[in-house]
Amino acid sequence: MDPKLRRFVQIAEAVRETNPWTNNEWLCRPDVVAADKLILVRANMDPGRCHPFHFHPHREEIIYVIYGRAEQWVDKDHRILRAGEMAHIPPGIIHAPYTPHNEPLVFLAILSPAILPADKAKDPDPADISTQEPWASIRKGFPPCT
Repeated sequence: MDPKLRRFVQIAEAVRETNPWTNNEWLCRPDVVAADKLILVRANMDPGRCHPFHFHPHREEIIYVIYGRAEQWVDKDHRILRAGEMAHIPPGIIHAPYTPHNEPLVFLAILSPAILPADKAKDPDPADISTQEPWASIRKGFPPCT
């Protein structure tokens, strides 16, 4: 179906993508619906996994936990988020979700805007900084994640 005409996205219509961190189900982005301000992805993360420290230069994000527990970092602060809890990440702020627990993690990532102006769309998004200090060692003493 033409994304410009779609108003509903049922689970069978989600755009599925696997990356090194999560199995994603894209429910709202410009190639799925006529969205220019919102992106919505349901991320499924296996136990012991993480999405290494990164940032979105021009997008704000909400991480909303549906199932499991997230060791969610926002800048140099972290919390254990459980179902029904969320983190707000302003544009350009370094963050990372980890799941060092023996259970899967399912969360919604909501980002805005979906469409960036051409000059900003050139910037890497997400921008990985996980090998830079202090991010490369900030979790020293925490359970490891891959």
